[in-house]
Amino acid sequence: MARSNAAQKRPSVKELPSAPAGVHAPAGKDAPLGPYDDVSEMLGVVVDHERRRGRGAQSNASGRYEPLARIAFDDGWQSIDDLPPFKTTVQTDATRKIITRNDSPDIGFDRSINPYRGCEHGCVYCFARPTHAYLGLSPGLDFESKLFVKPEAADLLERELSSPNYQPKVIAIGTNTDPYQPIDRRYQVMRRVLEVLDRAGHPVGIVTKSALVLRDLDILARMAERKLAKVALSVTTLDAELARKMEPRAATPMRRLETLRQLAQAGVPTTVMVAPVIPALNDSEIERILEAAVTAGVKEAGYVLLRLPLEVRDLFREWLMANYPDRYRHVFQLVRDMRGGKDYDSTWGTRMKGTGPYAWMIGRRFELACEKLGLNATRTPLSTQHFRAPKAGSEQLNLFD
Repeated sequence: MARSNAAQKRPSVKELPSAPAGVHAPAGKDAPLGPYDDVSEMLGVVVDHERRRGRGAQSNASGRYEPLARIAFDDGWQSIDDLPPFKTTVQTDATRKIITRNDSPDIGFDRSINPYRGCEHGCVYCFARPTHAYLGLSPGLDFESKLFVKPEAADLLERELSSPNYQPKVIAIGTNTDPYQPIDRRYQVMRRVLEVLDRAGHPVGIVTKSALVLRDLDILARMAERKLAKVALSVTTLDAELARKMEPRAATPMRRLETLRQLAQAGVPTTVMVAPVIPALNDSEIERILEAAVTAGVKEAGYVLLRLPLEVRDLFREWLMANYPDRYRHVFQLVRDMRGGKDYDSTWGTRMKGTGPYAWMIGRRFELACEKLGLNATRTPLSTQHFRAPKAGSEQLNLFD
C-alpha cells in the first residue's frame, strides 16, 4: 500500500536509552582513540549539512537528563530530506533573579550576569553547551538555535542593587554565553544593563567575541573614566577559515582586533583572551595573536586551555572528524596528556591551564610572549567607591501611576 504524502514527510525516529555522560560514549569513560573512530557514524546523529549550514555543532543529540535519545533517520522513503533547516528561535526566560553567585576558588569574580541562555555564535568548543540539558534541550544544535532572552534583566538588576544588604564587587558579564550575540541587536538587553550599572556607579567586566560591544562605547567610555568598566575579547585564531568553521557566527578575527583598537582608543581598558588554546590546532598562534593585540593597543592578556566537559567532548570530536580528520587522534592525545589521561579534568586550580609538560610549555610560551610585549606589566583595577544604590520602591509606586 502506498504511503500518504503526510506520512512520507515524517522521518522515522529511533528511541534508545540515553547515556548520562553523552550519547556517544559510555558514562564515566573516556572514549578510546581507536584506529579511526569515525564518530560521524556513531548512532547516526550527525545532521545533514544543508540543515545545519552556518552552525558549529554537527549533531543534536539529546541531553544527558533525557531518558531516551531520539534519532531521526531515513527509512528509505527519503522523508528526512523534508526536514527544515535549523532556524534561530528566541523565547523569554522568566527568571526572578539576575545576579548569579559562585564560590569557585580559581576564578576572579564571585558574581555574574548572563542576559541570554544559549548562544548563536555556535562556537563548537563552548563549555556552556551542557547547560542547555537543564532545559531538556540538546547541547548541540539546540544550544545555538533555541535561545532564551531575559528582557527584565535591567529591572531585576536595579532591584537587586537597591537591597540594603548588597555589597558591591565587580560583576562579570559574558562568562557563560556571549552577551553581545546577534540577537542583542534586537533586544538590547546589554545596553539597558549597562545603563543601570552606570547610574549606580557599579564596576563591570565584560567578555565577548562580538564587535556589537562598540554600540555601547559611549556608556563604556564614560564608565571607564571612573574605573568602572573593562572589556575582554577572545581571539582564538587569526586564521579566518579556521574561525569560520569553529566560531561560525562570531565576528571575524580582524574585526575583533579592530574592536579592541577602538575600545582602547576610547580609553576603555582592554584584555585579549587567547581562549581556548587547542593543541595541534591553534596553539602555534599564541605569540602572533598577542602581537596583533598589542598593535591594537591592548595592555592585558590571558589564556584558557580547551575544556571538554560532558557533551562538549562528543560535539568537539564530531567537529574534528568532519573538518580536520587528519589531526583528530593527535589533538585528543595531547588533550589527554594535559588532563591526566582524561578528556577533561574539572579539578579547581588546573581546569583552566591543564597539567603535564605540554601544558607547562603552553603556559611558559604565553608568559614569555607577554613579558616581551609588555603585556600585564600593569593592571587596571576596577573601583567600587562610586557605588550608590538605586532608590528602592520604584516598582511599587508604578502600580499607582
